[in-house]
Amino acid sequence: MNKKVVVLGGGTGLSTLLRGLKQFPFDITAIVAVSDDGESTGRLREEFNTPAVGDLRQVIVALSETEPLFQKLMNYRFETSSDLDGHALGNLLITGVTDVAGGMAKGIESLSKVLNLKGKVLPLTEDETVTLVAKTTDGEIIEGEQYITKSKKKIESISYKNDPKILPEVLKEIKRADLIVLSMGSIFTSILPNLICQEMKEAIDESSGEVMYICNIMTQPGETDDFKVSDHVKVIDEYLGNKKVSVVLANHGIISDTLKEKYATTEQKDPVICDVENFKDKKAKLITDDFVNIEDGTIRHNITKMGFHIFSYLLM
Repeated sequence: MNKKVVVLGGGTGLSTLLRGLKQFPFDITAIVAVSDDGESTGRLREEFNTPAVGDLRQVIVALSETEPLFQKLMNYRFETSSDLDGHALGNLLITGVTDVAGGMAKGIESLSKVLNLKGKVLPLTEDETVTLVAKTTDGEIIEGEQYITKSKKKIESISYKNDPKILPEVLKEIKRADLIVLSMGSIFTSILPNLICQEMKEAIDESSGEVMYICNIMTQPGETDDFKVSDHVKVIDEYLGNKKVSVVLANHGIISDTLKEKYATTEQKDPVICDVENFKDKKAKLITDDFVNIEDGTIRHNITKMGFHIFSYLLM
């Protein structure tokens, strides 16, 4: 029987990881944070009173094994002078199927069959008004994921305006997991939103699966400036319950000076330092590799290497 891997996250990081995982014989469940409120997703949330659909769309496309044309259609954005301008076709499709099926989880399940998904996709919650709230180190309270991201301020803590009701199937999948993976991505707006609620902490504690974290290759302005690998783990552990991160995948590959300069200048990002020395006396096991993959001048994780390390770890 294939090992059950439950992956938590949101945004590009989660969808990138899933493209690697689906190359291996895993039973995959992706749990997606649905607090995004920007661009097409934000407009649809406001008009149709629905949780965020944008990250769900990316995850569905990542796990889909249909024709590439249909995957392109899911990500297609309208460019028009009408109200459709900027909307992704996949966002509209998920919104529609949610309404037809009578719920987001049911709608995604129906869509998954059509798109032949290699795994299960679940929203963290179906609550329509889920709103992320950040407290910055200078005491400011910022409501809304898009405003938290745009502020670029250093974040002290993250919470929900009102605790959402976690989907029961999410808790069930967590408890059945052989491995719980926290994907790379924005710590405060993609990873931690999955860990804030007490129900999730308890489900993770009750699971027999270990918690694995895949560390970002680059820092993020306001969120993780000057963070080393151990700093990422420290923050995540603060939001977990009794069970902490027990294994970390981190990059030790070299990034060229030219690329470093480009990221520092245009995005205010720097490489995350892999501080191996800080893991020698820690309970968390550190697994390192050259995970750097350059695509069109952009730094990405090598998805095949990540999948291989996760597969190998589960065989140990």
